[in-house]
Amino acid sequence: MAAEQPSIFTRIIRGEIPCHRVYEDDAVLAFLDINPLAAGHTLVVPKRQVEYLHELTPDEGAAVGRALVMLAERVMRASGASGYNILQNNGRVAGQEVPHVHFHIIPRIESDGLGFRWRPKPADPDALAMLAAKLRDT
Repeated sequence: MAAEQPSIFTRIIRGEIPCHRVYEDDAVLAFLDINPLAAGHTLVVPKRQVEYLHELTPDEGAAVGRALVMLAERVMRASGASGYNILQNNGRVAGQEVPHVHFHIIPRIESDGLGFRWRPKPADPDALAMLAAKLRDT
């Protein structure tokens, strides 16, 4: 569901707020993050404002996917990184701060000090089987 107020990204897309554009097409805008985790941290944003990834149309999702593939390589080359993370959060509980779908391309080098703090736990095989069935049937 679209947010009631234009997001900061919608305002950037409209040209109301300046940005350092790195890519644009009919469906997607990509620009440098003004609070980067690393030099070259790029945001890839669909032009239509929706809060959750599953609210994108298949064509919008495909356009974002094409942009991510192309820009990931460019970001890595331009920043001199040896790897990158692509991150996307859906909903406040997942860490989404702007209610407009967006992806982060974060270039990585060995000594950058960035990392995940998630602690995965082994899953019960029966619980996995039940959840897989539920996902297939939903």
